[in-house]
Amino acid sequence: MVKLRGKLYPLAPWAAGVLIALMGTPAGAVDLKTADGAWTFSIDGNVNVHYIYSKCENSPSAVDGGLACTGTASGSNVSNIGNGLLPAAFTFAVATTQGGYDLSAHLGLFPGIATNDGGSPNLQANGAGNTALGTTGLDVRQVYLTFGNKDIGTFLFGRNFGLFGFDAIINDMTLPGVGGAGSASGPAPANTTLGSIGLGYIYVDTLAQMDYTTPDFSGANFTIGIFDPITALAGGGGIPAGKKAPGFHGKLAWTMPINSTTKFYGSATFITQKQNFDTGPTTAYSYNGTGFDVFAKIDVQDFEGFAYYYHGSGLGTTGLFIRSADALGNTRDSDGFLVQATYKVGQVKFGVNYGESKLDLANAADSPTLVSKNRKVTGGVYDSLTKNLTLLAEVTDVKADAHNGNSNKSTNFNVGAFLSF
Repeated sequence: MVKLRGKLYPLAPWAAGVLIALMGTPAGAVDLKTADGAWTFSIDGNVNVHYIYSKCENSPSAVDGGLACTGTASGSNVSNIGNGLLPAAFTFAVATTQGGYDLSAHLGLFPGIATNDGGSPNLQANGAGNTALGTTGLDVRQVYLTFGNKDIGTFLFGRNFGLFGFDAIINDMTLPGVGGAGSASGPAPANTTLGSIGLGYIYVDTLAQMDYTTPDFSGANFTIGIFDPITALAGGGGIPAGKKAPGFHGKLAWTMPINSTTKFYGSATFITQKQNFDTGPTTAYSYNGTGFDVFAKIDVQDFEGFAYYYHGSGLGTTGLFIRSADALGNTRDSDGFLVQATYKVGQVKFGVNYGESKLDLANAADSPTLVSKNRKVTGGVYDSLTKNLTLLAEVTDVKADAHNGNSNKSTNFNVGAFLSF
């Protein structure tokens, strides 16, 4: 069991490593104490490597925002060796108790193995970047502190994963694997693959934030917080302006044991933020981006299943505030879902998940090639060869549809290993 934001998560051995990598929460893989025992230093993480073979459609893409991979004009079959949905991770933490308060600080370093000289390891554009004499990128996702106790709750200040969409990605079976290959299938692959991002949920992202989580009340707790507002991408027609207010998010979570072999977990979150743009010396426009999601999971012995749904207005698709509005600030509605079932036989887990993410037009004059739906189905086998080593294989089929009827399809297969520590 691991406790995060006041909730207890039952974890398989491979999932524990995944959770450590995503959240940077100390799990005692390597614990060092000061001579007086006042401070504990922890080091945790993972290394994962996959061979990914993708059958893509020829370039260019017929869908603006489509997540089915496209090859080059001369071919559509692509081989890559790289990280999956998670980059490698080395997370460091220090913790102590002083004056009745539990204090901690966290730093998460997430190196990739793909050649990447383009700054952000997740924003490198396909091109000629994967060449000799290259190097990989370092992704610093987490720098945060926590303080509190079981009576008053916990405060979290710093850069960490957000609330909206978190339960979908943390329970996605493709987290230690690949799922949708996305821009990892190209001549200059990105640091990570998609998993089910944009194919059933919007990426939770890492946000500069200040949150408060209540104490646990019979398995339930509530988190409320503010975050540094982020600027919309791919669709704004003006110059980003300063935000007058932070973004707001919140989450209600509930864990309920039904009997000795059955457990239920449910959650609901919301997110809201205002976007501001200048279109001239004296003109400007703004719009509100809002969204909510609901998540429900059931564990019955070796079976686990969950269902997830989200809806947004001016929130976008794939990532927060990506394609959230047209060039005049008219918002687009979006929604999506992900369903998953897994079953474990001995040390081997078998699973399948299916997801869709939809994006509406802002109005009749909006771009007809804009993506209307990205959908994905993945089947996977995950073998816990040892407590910390998982060998896995997945097959994923992706289809992207545009509002004018254009479509792209792709299929990718991956085999690899995930080592947690």
